[in-house]
Amino acid sequence: MKTYSIAVLPGDGIGPEVLAEAERVMRAAGEHFALRFDFHNHPIGAIAVHQLGDPFPNETRGAVSHADAVLLGAVGDPSLDNAPREQRPETGLLALRAALGVYANLRPVTVYPALADASPLKPERLRDVSLLIVRELTGGLYYGQPRGRGVDGAVNTLRYTVGEVTRVARIAFEAARGRRRRVLSVDKANVLETSQLWRDTVTTVAADYPDVTLEHIYVDYAAMRLVADPGSIDVLVTENMFGDILSDEAAVLVGSLGLLPSASLGAGPGLFEPIHGSAPGIAGRGVANPIGAITSAAMLLRQGLRQPEAADAIDEAVALAIADGARTRDIARPGEPVLGTQAMGSRIIEMLESVVEV
Repeated sequence: MKTYSIAVLPGDGIGPEVLAEAERVMRAAGEHFALRFDFHNHPIGAIAVHQLGDPFPNETRGAVSHADAVLLGAVGDPSLDNAPREQRPETGLLALRAALGVYANLRPVTVYPALADASPLKPERLRDVSLLIVRELTGGLYYGQPRGRGVDGAVNTLRYTVGEVTRVARIAFEAARGRRRRVLSVDKANVLETSQLWRDTVTTVAADYPDVTLEHIYVDYAAMRLVADPGSIDVLVTENMFGDILSDEAAVLVGSLGLLPSASLGAGPGLFEPIHGSAPGIAGRGVANPIGAITSAAMLLRQGLRQPEAADAIDEAVALAIADGARTRDIARPGEPVLGTQAMGSRIIEMLESVVEV
């Protein structure tokens, strides 16, 4: 039996609740695929500020660097919205990404047929939608220097290098080779010099992938195309802030932020997390949707630990649970039975047992 060390960062709000279900499902899968997981919890975000005065304390920094993979819940607490930057939960998240060097964020968006009516879009527009957003994660406005705010103004710096763009573009093209061989590169090259560099660099990388079709579009058109013609998109690659916005917009396709996972990859341990926030308004009530966390655990197995069979089993179990009518309140139609967070985790484990017994 192979053993892996997983650094678990439950974080804030609903983070601990959804990660508890992700751990349960991983353990269940591990029993069938001869995998053992040592989960070690460490603080990050608001809980770390309240306990230790630092949103990314040294203990957590050391633990994630030595783990085989990192599983993150969510960060965020309205009580710290006006705190100094160094005390904000989001600062801990940015520091975590930088410490791990995870420069490519992968966000798959697949519409479950049974949930086609959960989206406000027409079902026929969602037929066979399966796309992958590849977001550059450690550059751009979120990390650029100088930055700061004064009494009468503020500044943020948007900066990219050829090297930063090249490495994330290669991730996108490699992913496209395993899909429909189409890359959609998103920028604002009619206005921004950084986007002009982005476009030129992606075009240069594309020359190494003659079997993949490349298309460039502006971010405003990309936002419209995501909802007007999502089936035309295979792999979408873009910079940090554009990717942050577009990937959240893509949640409208599946009907809920609670369904979507992500993987952040670089040179060291990968970081895996649902794309939703901490949702403090429902924290502790046992109603949060754990599917995004559970499918993030599947991505951890696939991309982080190279255990595709266990990952496939979890993904299939989730799809079967949804097809069988399992619903948390965010994806339930009026009058449908609703499962709580733990009950949804249990239903997926039941389906997992049926998957691996076949």
